[in-house]
Amino acid sequence: MRLSTKSRYGLRALFDIAYNSGTLPAQIQDISRRQQISPRYLEQIFQSLKKAGILKSKRGPQGGYMLAKKPEEITLKQIIQATEGDLVLVECNTTKRKKTGECTFDGACVTQIIWQEASTLLNGYFDEITLKTLCDRGVAMGVTREQDHRFVYYI
Repeated sequence: MRLSTKSRYGLRALFDIAYNSGTLPAQIQDISRRQQISPRYLEQIFQSLKKAGILKSKRGPQGGYMLAKKPEEITLKQIIQATEGDLVLVECNTTKRKKTGECTFDGACVTQIIWQEASTLLNGYFDEITLKTLCDRGVAMGVTREQDHRFVYYI
C-alpha cells in the first residue's frame, strides 16, 4: 500500500493549521508557503476534508480554514479515509470490492487472513494518532511556530 500525496499533504496541512493557528482561521497562502504545497492542490484536498467534517472555512478578509473539531478528536485514520478512502492493504479485503475480478481463492486463502490482520493493525495504529499527538511531537522536536502576521502590530 502506498499513500498518495493527497493524504500526505492533507496531513501536513492539518498539522500546520493545528500547530500554527489553533482556533483562528488559517489562510491558504500561509499554509502553502510553510508546507511548500501548491495552493490550488491544497484547495482540492481541503474540499475532501471539509466534506468529511474535519475542516471548516470562513469567508472574508479575516477568513480561512480551521479545524472542525479539536486536534485531539481528529485521527490520522479519519484524515486518510477522507483523502484516500478505505485503508486496506490488498483489494480482496475491502467490503466494497468490484464484482468482476473477484479472487477465486476468496475464503480459502491463507494470505487473505494475513492481509486482513495487517490492515486491522495499521488501522488501529492510525486511529490512535491524533493531530494533538503530532503537535506534541512538533514541540518536542523544536518545530518553530509562526505567529499569525495578521495580528502582529508594531508601534
